[in-house]
Amino acid sequence: MTNRRTFIKTSSLAAAGVAMATTMPMAACKGANEKLVCGLIGAKGMGFANLQAFLKQPDTECAAICDVDESVLNQRIAETEKLQGKKPIGLKDYRKLLEMPEIDVVIIGTPDHWHCLPMVEACQAGKDVYCEKPLGNYIEEINIMERAAQKYKTVVQVGMWQRSDPHWRDAVEFVKSGKLGKIRTVRTWAYQGWMEPVPVQPDSNPPAGVDYDFWLGPAPLRPFNPNRFHFNFRWYYDYAGGLMTDWGVHIIDYGLFGMGDPVPKSIMAMGGKFAYPDDAAETPDTLQALYEFDGHTMLWDHGTGIDGGYYGRNHGVGFVGNNGTLVVDRGGWEVIPERKKNADLMERVDLIKGSGKGLDLHMADFIDGVKTRNQNLNANITVAANTARVAHLGNIAHRTGHRLYWDPAKNKFIDNDAANGYLAPTYRAPWELPKI
Repeated sequence: MTNRRTFIKTSSLAAAGVAMATTMPMAACKGANEKLVCGLIGAKGMGFANLQAFLKQPDTECAAICDVDESVLNQRIAETEKLQGKKPIGLKDYRKLLEMPEIDVVIIGTPDHWHCLPMVEACQAGKDVYCEKPLGNYIEEINIMERAAQKYKTVVQVGMWQRSDPHWRDAVEFVKSGKLGKIRTVRTWAYQGWMEPVPVQPDSNPPAGVDYDFWLGPAPLRPFNPNRFHFNFRWYYDYAGGLMTDWGVHIIDYGLFGMGDPVPKSIMAMGGKFAYPDDAAETPDTLQALYEFDGHTMLWDHGTGIDGGYYGRNHGVGFVGNNGTLVVDRGGWEVIPERKKNADLMERVDLIKGSGKGLDLHMADFIDGVKTRNQNLNANITVAANTARVAHLGNIAHRTGHRLYWDPAKNKFIDNDAANGYLAPTYRAPWELPKI
C-alpha cells in the first residue's frame, strides 16, 4: 500500500476523449461540495463521539464502522443510520475497512494499545487520520506514528480537542502576553471524583460476540477479565497509562502549549495506590510528577475518587507568574493577581466562560485540513507526539522510582537502562511493530 490512491480525474477534456491520470489522496480530489467519507475503527466511547462530531460537519458521511464487540458494532451502525439516513457497513477487522477505496479519512477510537497499527496502515493506504489521544501507548510507537505521518504526508488530527477550544486558546494568548510576569511554575492536575475504585472480579469467558483475541491484538495474552475491557482498560499498562495519559494528555498539553511546547530536561514522580490499595487497577490512583524545563517547572497531580483539586477546580492548568496566576479549565479562565502592600500587582480578570464547542471545532479544523492538505492543524502529529511523550515520561519516572534525564535528540533516557526498557513494546505474534 502507498499513501496515494490512483484515480482518473475527468474534466471537460475527458468529453473530448482526453483522460488524465494522476495520484493523490482521495480527499484532495474532492470538490468543495462533495462528501468526505469516513470509516470508524473502535466505536464504544470517544470513537463514536468523534464520529458524531464528524457527521455534524457539512458534506460528510460514514461508510463503515469497525469494532470487535458485535453488540457495540450493531448499536453504532443503527445509531449512525439514524444520524445520516444511510446504513454503514459493519466490520470486525480494521484492515478490511482500510481496503475500501471510497473511504477518505479514518477515525481511530480504539484503546491506546490499538492506535499505532491502524494509524500507520491508514497512512500507508492514503487515508487521512483523526486519532484519539494519547497518540500511542509507548514512546517508540509515538515515534513511528510521527514518522509515518511525515513520510506519507498524511493530515493527522489527534483528539486533544482543547487545542481548538476558543477559551483555552484565549488563555494561552494571555499567558504569552507577558502580563503575568515571569512564569516560574505550571500546575496541571485532574482530580476525578466520579472515577470509582475498580472492584476485583474473577477471570471469565468473553461476552458473546466479542473477538477477544483481536481486542488484545499486540498486547500480552491474558485471560479475559471484565476489568480489563471497555472503559477500565485505561487502568492497565498493557493497554494504556492510567489517568496520566487519559486526562493528563489533555491538561499537560495546555501546560506545554502555554510555555511554547518545550521538552523536559528531567522528570521525577511519586505516587501509588494509596486510596484504593486493594482494588483491581494497576495504575496509581494518586500521582505527582515534576518536570524540569529551562526556566520553569511543571507539576502534574492526579487523584481518582476525589474532586479536591487546586483553586477549587477538579482539573485545570495554573500558570504561576510573579504578577499573578492564570487558571483555566473546561469551564473557563480567570486571572488571580498577586498582592503586595495591599495592592494588586496586575488587573484581575474575572471568570471568562467557555463555549463547550471544542470537539466540534476540532473536527472542523481536521476536515478543513483534509480538504486543503494543511498538515499544521491545532493538534497535529508533532504537537500530539510531544505531549504524549511527556505524559509517558512521567509514568516511566514513577515506575522506575528514578529521577530521569531525557535526551530528545536520541529519544531515550541518559544512562538509565531500566527506564529505556519501558520505551518500546514487545508485540505479541503475529502482530509486529511497524518499521517506518
